[in-house]
Amino acid sequence: MEAAAALNGSGAVPPRLPAGGGGGNGSLELSSRPPSPAALNPWDVMLCVSGTAIACENALVVAIICYSPSLRTPMFVLVGSLATADLLAGLGLILNFVFQYVIPSETVSLLTVGFLVASFAASVSSLLAITVDRYLSLYNALTYYSERTVLCIHTMLAGAWGVSLCLGLLPVLGWNCLHDRAVCSVVRPLTKSNVTLLSASFFLIFLVMLHLYIEICKIVCRHAHQIALQQHFLTASHYVATKKGVSTLAIILGTFGASWLPFAIYCVVGNPDYPSVYTYATLLPATYNSMINPIIYAYRNQEIQRSMWVLFCGCFQAKVSFRSRSPSDV
Repeated sequence: MEAAAALNGSGAVPPRLPAGGGGGNGSLELSSRPPSPAALNPWDVMLCVSGTAIACENALVVAIICYSPSLRTPMFVLVGSLATADLLAGLGLILNFVFQYVIPSETVSLLTVGFLVASFAASVSSLLAITVDRYLSLYNALTYYSERTVLCIHTMLAGAWGVSLCLGLLPVLGWNCLHDRAVCSVVRPLTKSNVTLLSASFFLIFLVMLHLYIEICKIVCRHAHQIALQQHFLTASHYVATKKGVSTLAIILGTFGASWLPFAIYCVVGNPDYPSVYTYATLLPATYNSMINPIIYAYRNQEIQRSMWVLFCGCFQAKVSFRSRSPSDV
């Protein structure tokens, strides 16, 4: 979530990173004067390219969910929320590049930073909501498909987006270091206390997700054991399914942690006097999480695959086998 923060800026005008890639000192900054073409930073270009890929991937997911009336269950509402947040994050990365190099504006760039903070915060919060939904679908399997569950999902999403919006507004409303560089973090114009808050929020969400996925693994293994007792042995198919489910959970959590943890840790321990290449090197992998999310949570889902056939082919091909999947399918 704090990655959104990372996109930039200070009102100061020290030289940007050299085009060769970032040996200069200082955190990421906004420039208040138009940079020359030679000052184009390849790290910024990579962030823009990443944002373009993120926006395209997630725009397709949002279009499919909006286009398909069958994708209205709580599970797809959550996936749609995640895709929307990642779509906005991708657009924010593109806008950040435009306002940094094409239309330099300190005020607009500050708004872009707030927009990115809110978007990435909403993305991480939506991932937490999906994890909670998966846990509830297993823990309360008999009552999951009820109006109470729908209300719970909508309440979670409203809270997640509300908190994310507040986090994005903080730097815009004055919690920035544009006029006091002494309090700047590795991500200007965010202050050290701001990125510490964002990092602490991420660590809390990560720990909650870790706990829930451990509980999900326990439930999956317990279900497999119960099936084995009923059938007097554990069939190979049940063993493979259980092992696949646990492995998938590990991949999901591992991908999330590998993407965000380096940047979150660096935001806490980093010093604004360190070379800004360190900030870029930890931020870029964090943006990749929004690129991987639609693959994990959307394109692997067979209901969405079927909707893609309908959307792009104009008809459903009966030869392709699909089956309905529940939120607990991992």
